[in-house]
Amino acid sequence: MKQTKQTTINAIRILAAEAIQKANSGHPGLPLGSAPIAYTLWQNFLRFNNEDPKWDNRDRFILSAGHGSMLDYALLYLYGFGLTKEDLMNFRQLGSKTPGHPEYGHTVGIETTTGPLGQGIANAVGMAVAEAHLAAKFNREGFPVVDHYTYALVGDGCLEEGISYEASSFAGTHELGKLIVFYDDNDITIEGNTDITFKENVASRFMAQNWQVIKVDLVAHPDDVALLSAAIRKAQRETRRPSIIICKTKIGYGTPLEGSHKCHGSPLGAENLQKTKENFGWTCEPFEVPDEVIAHTHAAGRRGAEREEAWKAMFAEYQKAYPELAEEYKKAMSGELVDLAAEEDLFKFEKPMATRQTSAQVLNKIAALVPTLMGGSADLAPSNLSDMKNTEEHFYGDFAPGSYEGRNMHFGIREHAMAAIANGMQLHGGVHAYCATFFIFSDYCKHAMRLSALMNIPVVYILTHDSIGVGEDGPTHEPVEQLIALRSIPNMKVYRPADGKETAAAWISALTGTAPTALVLTRQNLPQYENSGLAALKGGYVLEDCDGTPDVLLIASGSEVEQCVGAKAVLAEEGIKARVISMPCFEEYEKQSDEYKESVMPAEVKARVCVEAGSPYSWYKYAGDKGEIIAMSTFGASAPAPLLFKKFGFTVENVVEKAKLSLSK
Repeated sequence: MKQTKQTTINAIRILAAEAIQKANSGHPGLPLGSAPIAYTLWQNFLRFNNEDPKWDNRDRFILSAGHGSMLDYALLYLYGFGLTKEDLMNFRQLGSKTPGHPEYGHTVGIETTTGPLGQGIANAVGMAVAEAHLAAKFNREGFPVVDHYTYALVGDGCLEEGISYEASSFAGTHELGKLIVFYDDNDITIEGNTDITFKENVASRFMAQNWQVIKVDLVAHPDDVALLSAAIRKAQRETRRPSIIICKTKIGYGTPLEGSHKCHGSPLGAENLQKTKENFGWTCEPFEVPDEVIAHTHAAGRRGAEREEAWKAMFAEYQKAYPELAEEYKKAMSGELVDLAAEEDLFKFEKPMATRQTSAQVLNKIAALVPTLMGGSADLAPSNLSDMKNTEEHFYGDFAPGSYEGRNMHFGIREHAMAAIANGMQLHGGVHAYCATFFIFSDYCKHAMRLSALMNIPVVYILTHDSIGVGEDGPTHEPVEQLIALRSIPNMKVYRPADGKETAAAWISALTGTAPTALVLTRQNLPQYENSGLAALKGGYVLEDCDGTPDVLLIASGSEVEQCVGAKAVLAEEGIKARVISMPCFEEYEKQSDEYKESVMPAEVKARVCVEAGSPYSWYKYAGDKGEIIAMSTFGASAPAPLLFKKFGFTVENVVEKAKLSLSK
């Protein structure tokens, strides 16, 4: 049996090295050094069922150091998740199931997309948050319906990235004891030894952040499964703190390049690969492993199936004892929602309000209808109005140690980790995750937002204080280029609503779609429009029209719709027919049929004015060759918002002037 363990560890190593060599691209160092960590976890501890990879109560494994992706693929192959030998042979090739970095939704068994360092550990924190929340909400004595661990494997690079500090601090503060992180401490990055950039005491850092720290020396004790197993059991016993198992390893273990940065991100080379096989006594043909290894690893898969069957039997008894709770659990895990578009109360607004305020009203109405809604802000809830308010009928509470059932989260001033934690929560299932900050700080969130879009997961981003309307805080806090930045992300919906009903539609789109959504909201009050509403789900629509074919189209999003409405009235007095088009979401508008888009923006109407207090680059397509654009080509300034709108040309008078200019072309 001992020999089988060692052969399996070596199989992980050799499969990874062979695939990387065949692709002539990849990172062999991490799989070679951390293979015993992965083997020990997957063979002896990780709860999974390869026949049902989405089993609710499975443990989650995150390879945060995603450049070591062949470690993931070797494991998924050996442990029966459907990858074939041919898949390994096609590593990093077009259309393969084994891309250069792990991709969620592309390869069965991959829990999240990793590669950008630090994202994975923050996703793991989010998964641990979801597990803790759902356990507190649904578990009852004798019925541990939600009871699993989240494991992550990180490297030096993950821990150098600032997001790891943010996420680890959050995890320690919130005492997420079901989170266990393995640190592959091999002292090497691309440029050489980590001493040139990274000398901190990692153990002390994590202890200061309220983590349990466990050390395993795999240099002095190579491939010591017993030592690793003892460390994992110790981590599992600690329930009030997350645990980090610091594993001292050698990058490229067993190769002629062992300990060198030369094996971090490059294939070993044919000669070195052959010497590595000789070092491990490996005699199999390329991409072949001994039958005893497959029998050994598949036994772990069978144990997972047995665990799921036992869980299902327990859940059947749970249904009898707590039928309403069981039904709520099933709905939560399926993502089922009520028909929000049919909820007329979401669309009731009377007085002028900032869209951050209308969002707060909609959020709280939806919170009562969607028990899975969970999220919070980066220390800005009183300003971006992103918390769910407790009432006599509904108590939402704060997610915190001792009250994990709470749905309001305090992320702290950690925007980057906040967004990545929200990704992890959404990926786990059972919650609809949202997070909030000022729009200007979406720059801090950007990479996690990009990964939301890449993974096609519907995280909601509440982004308030959306323009020069921020006013006195000045250009450091006034977004200019952020709208075009988010609109440029494939699969990201960016809603900038003009009033309350458009805000309600934006929330409905966000929660019922499969893509992430940014809700870009004002600080200043905006009017409520009679003709707005569910039409905003189409992204762009006619808000106010004229008789017959218009002479000019006035197109805007958000707060600048108001200036277009005012300009339409002025132009009408001069006999110029204008149509006002509200464009809250470019992405949804572009999904509409050509016939619909022609009905909104007739090609024959060349005179157009596009208005938005942000970068002009979003608008050239809609302005056409005779249109005018009123936008921001500079940073803002510090002054009351009305003065800034006047200074930068966001006035009724300027819209009228530009309309006439466009008509004259």
